[in-house]
Amino acid sequence: MPDKEVIKCSFCGKDKHDTNVLIAGINAHICDSCIDQAIGIVDAEKAGKDSSELSEHFKLLKPQEIKNHLDKHVIGQDDAKKVLAVAVYNHYKRLMQPKKKDEEVEIEKSNIIMVGETGTGKTLLARTIAKTLNVPFCIADATVLTEAGYVGEDVESILSRLLQVADYDVKATERGIVFIDEIDKIARKSDNPSITRDVSGEGVQQAMLKLLEGSIVNVPPQGGRKHPEQKMIAVDTANILFICGGAFDGIERKIGSRLNTQSIGYKKSSEEGIDKKDILQYVAPQDLKSFGLIPELIGRMPILTFLKPLDKKVLRAILTEPKNAIIKQYQKLFEMDGIALSFDDKALDLIVDKAIEYKLGARGLRSICEAIMLDAMFEIPSQDIKSELFNISLAYAQEKLKKVSIKKLKAA
Repeated sequence: MPDKEVIKCSFCGKDKHDTNVLIAGINAHICDSCIDQAIGIVDAEKAGKDSSELSEHFKLLKPQEIKNHLDKHVIGQDDAKKVLAVAVYNHYKRLMQPKKKDEEVEIEKSNIIMVGETGTGKTLLARTIAKTLNVPFCIADATVLTEAGYVGEDVESILSRLLQVADYDVKATERGIVFIDEIDKIARKSDNPSITRDVSGEGVQQAMLKLLEGSIVNVPPQGGRKHPEQKMIAVDTANILFICGGAFDGIERKIGSRLNTQSIGYKKSSEEGIDKKDILQYVAPQDLKSFGLIPELIGRMPILTFLKPLDKKVLRAILTEPKNAIIKQYQKLFEMDGIALSFDDKALDLIVDKAIEYKLGARGLRSICEAIMLDAMFEIPSQDIKSELFNISLAYAQEKLKKVSIKKLKAA
């Protein structure tokens, strides 16, 4: 009687009795040990491919290179730029790191929260960083968000916008940047219990926790409210960088109270050398908590930075120096009509003074310029005979601003 055929693994040559499991194919066999090794090889190849695909989409710049690029578009705010540059660099370095099965150290996300007065450049910083890295970027307004089941938008609608910007490419969406504006408007309304629910305050904060930390979220492709019949797209938020910004109007009092800057009687301030004009630089997580953000939300945004109030020198630089400066934009518009536009220095100073007077920040510079330039932009294109030069003098600017009320400027 012939010897029984010995069945061996076609890859490593082990006999059947030396393996736990031996799987038979058409003309070959494979053992459980070789299967484990094959899975490891496939995972490593896939991680390397994902990393190379990621590096093809954008160039990972060093923190100093990111800051240098920001300097070309945003004037001042050096502290905020450094914090953002380092956080973004570490976040995308984390994404490009090949995933290893037995990796002990897991780098967590570096979500950011920025505190600063209106018009100091929070949105501009986030948008400029997204353009620099060539990643999907969207701006979401926290004021329209409510708890699920109430009139308003669900928290998941934030990701709908990012998905639309990425042209419904889920992989690109999962490495994008989301800027959540007006984050201070969802602060807890009161510490006192109430009969009515705080559906646009603490309820929204609770709903945002899963987004910020990182989980697989079912996103309605067209945004708006979710309903059972709607087809959902699963998006993993583990690698989406969230940057939150807010004016936090009144937080200065919380910071001042913590620093004990208000002296009572003969008691001196416990902190020496506190700059009360720029008290936001002392902002700490406990100040956000006392303002009305829940501790769980603050904990998921570990990087806290501030933006300084804009003084006259910085506002003047914003007006003329950046690549996309407001004055350069108007000059380009007039150039299209064959007119060279110029501004007197005193006219520029007037624009800056009005922005400071009305407390409009850098955003107010555009409103004031628009008020001065409106008549010229309306009349000049229709003129048959156009002058090749058009100069904005101090007298011209003052005359045009007299016709505009402060309410109109603030509304703009």
